[in-house]
Amino acid sequence: MNYITTIGLEVHVQLKTESKMFCPCPVEYGAEPNENTCPTCLGLPGALPVLNGGAIERTILAGLMLGCETPPVSKWDRKNYFYPDMPKNYQISQFDLPLCMGGGVSLYNHCYPKDFQKDIINLDKVVGLTRIHLEEDVAKSTHAESGTTIDFNRAGTPLMEIVSEPEIDSPEEAFAYLNSLRQILIYGDLSDADMEKGQMRCDVNVSIRPPDQEELGVKIELKNMNSVSAVRRALHYEIDRQIKVSDNGGELIQSTRRWDDDLGKTQLMRTKEDAHDYRYFPDPDLLPVHTSEILEKAKKLVPELPHQKTKRFIDEFSLGEYDASVLSSDKHLAEYFEESAKHSDFKKKIANWVINNVLAVLNEHDLKISQCPVSPSKLAFLVNEIESGKISNNQAKEVFSVIFENSQKDPENVIKDLGFEPADSSEIESMVDEVICKNPEKVAEIKAGNDKLINWLTGQVMKLSKGKANPKIIGDLLRNKIL
Repeated sequence: MNYITTIGLEVHVQLKTESKMFCPCPVEYGAEPNENTCPTCLGLPGALPVLNGGAIERTILAGLMLGCETPPVSKWDRKNYFYPDMPKNYQISQFDLPLCMGGGVSLYNHCYPKDFQKDIINLDKVVGLTRIHLEEDVAKSTHAESGTTIDFNRAGTPLMEIVSEPEIDSPEEAFAYLNSLRQILIYGDLSDADMEKGQMRCDVNVSIRPPDQEELGVKIELKNMNSVSAVRRALHYEIDRQIKVSDNGGELIQSTRRWDDDLGKTQLMRTKEDAHDYRYFPDPDLLPVHTSEILEKAKKLVPELPHQKTKRFIDEFSLGEYDASVLSSDKHLAEYFEESAKHSDFKKKIANWVINNVLAVLNEHDLKISQCPVSPSKLAFLVNEIESGKISNNQAKEVFSVIFENSQKDPENVIKDLGFEPADSSEIESMVDEVICKNPEKVAEIKAGNDKLINWLTGQVMKLSKGKANPKIIGDLLRNKIL
């Protein structure tokens, strides 16, 4: 039987703030265990929370970027449950009046898995959001054979929970959703959203149902997702598992399962007949927040979003849709391209160089665009030199490599040091004449319609010039003299 798959995601995102949600302790990844703590984030008796206004503003900004509505008043609630990494036995969160409601995440085509991008079914799909609420993160438990250690440095970090509607139809759409959401959050400088560092964590709800059934199937939750690709793998396994159980006449039970990436399978953690009762009630230590002033301030901070930047690159720089989407897929990559384009009239050539050359070299060295040793202005200088006919594309690659190894070097001086200064135009013309005279058969074939042989003659002239002549100039001279 064919089944309809339904997926919903609950994404927890640590906000990029200097201090925690309810106390002044610093937020710092990699600090010594239990170094950044105080009575409030340790949950000691008598310690009172104080709101982090910056975290509230950033959450509302996230909502604006995702098309959410913010209610006039938002309040704080206690979510009651016991777990060793939360010594208060409750978490300060939001229940019925969160900071953001509604909205949606646009699934960008380039955010799908590369092996799936030609098979996208629902182009330009927007996955609806239920809500975004703000809460405090819990401490980090590390389990070992000898016991469990707890690091409270993470406890109290501002944490957004972004809850999607059950509108995701496949593991590939879930993959695109997480990548698109991460891209948007980084554009707003709201979070680094690094899943390896735990700054973005995901719980997955998945169910299957027969095509003639309107009601959603039995919801099964997946935990322990530490990468976007792991979410895709886990979903493929779990969907197949649920289908096999149903096809064999078995009963699916609402449950929570963990994903073991090493084994490549989900494993049962616990079953539950009904949703857990957290016994929410308003937090008596925190007043509700009137959001109007914060909302107006956040509206001024909304950045240009990736899809808006893609459209502008197409309109302003005449780029193709693919090139524009690649460049806008990373905030820092887009900034590098735009800065380089300021120094050149050849915007499309700059784009080609960034995508095909700069990114390739960075990938070889496992570097990010923000770590590129070749500045945007130096890249623009190289492209300008190519387009003016002073150096060839291959020569520019050699110059780029030298500057990549030593960022202090000036491209103009490197061109001289490598002997790439253009040969005299009359000297190039005499070389062209010499090659034409020595190869009458090739010339005859070119005149008969075999234009490809011009490239061969160009290579002969390049040999005579010892690589100094520009192949574009040579090609133009050959065409003018032969055709």
